[in-house]
Amino acid sequence: MNQPLDISSINLVARLLGAFFYYSPDSETLIALRSALNDIESLFSWHDPQFIVNQRNIMLDSLTDGELPYQYSVLFEGQGTMPAPPWGSVYLDKENLLMGESTERYRVFLADHNIVIQTGLNEPEDQFGLMLMALALLIESEQFDAAKILLSEHLLTWAPRYLALLSQNDISPFYRALAASAESYLNQLVAQLQLHMPFYYLYK
Repeated sequence: MNQPLDISSINLVARLLGAFFYYSPDSETLIALRSALNDIESLFSWHDPQFIVNQRNIMLDSLTDGELPYQYSVLFEGQGTMPAPPWGSVYLDKENLLMGESTERYRVFLADHNIVIQTGLNEPEDQFGLMLMALALLIESEQFDAAKILLSEHLLTWAPRYLALLSQNDISPFYRALAASAESYLNQLVAQLQLHMPFYYLYK
């Protein structure tokens, strides 16, 4: 990675966003992390800090919504039709299946770089939040080239479409704001790390 890059802030925001995309809002993990949202605009050198402040305020206002766990269940666990499935293979597999060929390629990538996903559940590893947390692990262990590969070959091949759908959902203001924040974060990483992205990402 070319300097100047604040590796610790890239890692911290990947962990924070990843957790909010993966864990239920009433889980002990997220309850412990809620206070971190208060300062999210200061955790990273955002291109547009005011935009992140606006998204933060939406998320903080929504945290007290008693419907938030239900909204999470609809958007991430699947009660009825999911407007924005959070798994990569749904977007990359020809038949839009879970655990498709792209998931298997990602599993090989994780194994090659000694990343073990242990959630206690039989679930696809290519869940958006889990992939952000895997990115954080690679950065933390200074596997920077692998982190770039995770982004360019495994995450950003589908994340733009996923985040666009999630940011347009009519179920949850919290997850609309979270999607907008994640999109801003990933776009900034693309620029900072000078990643070569798929054609459809560059011109979407």
